[in-house]
Order: sequence, then structure tokens, then C-alpha cells
Amino acid sequence: MQGTPAPRVRAMPQSIHFRYLLAATLSVNAILTPAYAGIEVFTVATEPMTSVPDDAVVVELDAPARLDGALSLDLPTDPDAAAQAVQARMGSEDWQHLFKEYGRAYEAVARAWQIGIEKLPAVVVDGTYVVYGVHDVAQALQRIEQAREASQ
Repeated sequence: MQGTPAPRVRAMPQSIHFRYLLAATLSVNAILTPAYAGIEVFTVATEPMTSVPDDAVVVELDAPARLDGALSLDLPTDPDAAAQAVQARMGSEDWQHLFKEYGRAYEAVARAWQIGIEKLPAVVVDGTYVVYGVHDVAQALQRIEQAREASQ
């Protein structure tokens, strides 16, 4: 079309590249990871779980978004200045801790995808049995045990 400006193409900020690379790497790792034997609880921060056993792994699937919020807190609105601020943060002592948290958060998201979590909250036992929509983990575990007994 004549008179229509060409779309502006911008390079993706390095922090975005980092997140996509991290997510892709962790997704592959999760696919290659054997099934977890134990109790996994998948939820989000706004849906707290109760009666969670000490040995359960609790995963908040909105953790990556919260970490994004922490990383972008108080960034300048100018994209170039924001990129510089992020680069400065990446050089800080807290960055290694944040980097590890990102890794754990994206591994958890990949694990939920790997085992096919369809709804939250979800309580999973041995990567095989799942109960959806129950916030009381003890109650969900009781339902799983009843289903196991009924199938024998």
C-alpha cells in the first residue's frame, strides 16, 4: 500500500532472549526427566492450598510472572534506558539468586506441561494420579487412595 509506513522492526532485548532460551532449555530438560515419585501440588499464588504434607512439592505456576514483575520493577519507560537498567541488575549480587529462581520456576511450568495438567489446583501422586479443583491436599490424597483401592 502506498503511503503506509513500513513496520518498525526492533531487536529483542537481551533479557527477553535469556527468558526464551531458559524456558526452551528447561522444557527439554523436563521432557527428559523421569517421572517424579511423590506428591506434587500445582496451583497459583491466589489459590492457597491447605493440609500440605511436608514431603510434597508445591509449584506455583504463576511464579515466572511474579519474577518478571520483580525484574521489571521501577524500570524506566524508555526502552534503551530500561535495557541498560536490566543489564545493571544482571551484574548485581542478587542476580544469581533470581536466575536460580527463574530456573526452578520454568522447570515447574515445564513439569506441569509434561504431565498434562489441565486445571488448577491439581494434586498429583507419582506422576500418574491427579485430582483437580481440591484445595485441601489431604482430601485430594484420600480421593486418590480410594480410587487406587477401587481399581484393585
